[in-house]
Amino acid sequence: MFQLVTSANVACGFHAGDPVTMLDSCRAAYELDVTVGAHVGYRDMAGFGRRSLDMSFDELFGDVLYQLGALDGVAHAVGASVDFVKPHGALYDTLTDDAEQASALVAAVNAYDPGLPILGFPGSELLKQAKEAGHPVFTEAFADRAYFADGSLVPLSREDAILHDVDTIVERAVRLATKGEVVAIDGSVVTIQPDSLRLQGGSPGAVETAARIRAGLEAAGVGLESFA
Repeated sequence: MFQLVTSANVACGFHAGDPVTMLDSCRAAYELDVTVGAHVGYRDMAGFGRRSLDMSFDELFGDVLYQLGALDGVAHAVGASVDFVKPHGALYDTLTDDAEQASALVAAVNAYDPGLPILGFPGSELLKQAKEAGHPVFTEAFADRAYFADGSLVPLSREDAILHDVDTIVERAVRLATKGEVVAIDGSVVTIQPDSLRLQGGSPGAVETAARIRAGLEAAGVGLESFA
């Protein structure tokens, strides 16, 4: 996968990952000139970070700070660096509209590195607060996730949340990159101007899908480089 992407969200040990996995990932990213992002999440290894947790400001602040420090330390040991932050799973969803948890994450990132870019969902509370705090902010779109007409994602609890037809995914990726739009589940067209295209790395056939997407983007004349 590292040979195909320009940026990689690396789990920091709370929802997935461990020191060896982080070392291997950061080493591969450095060798292949892939930008490393801290994929911070709730402390929920059993639930893969996909269960919402009611956390206080201090609890989430500390957990995000801990994850940033862990991955950044590992990255520096192999010559790499953490160049952006991207929340994972339920935390990502919560930060769409939860002002208190968004403020905790932004405060933690700001305490660690005031200039660290933050990647998130367009129009989210997270990106609003991150921008107000002076962080570079970037938006992403999902090539293999279904969208509602209002631009929100279809929840993973639904069977139609993830697309599986590779041809359709490639077509969507190219359309997002070249036209800034995606077709919602009701057939309407949603306008999105993403800085990054995200893939579900754990999906079956993810590497093959990524290869097809990259080939499709290159064939469409889309230049590929890290946003951060």
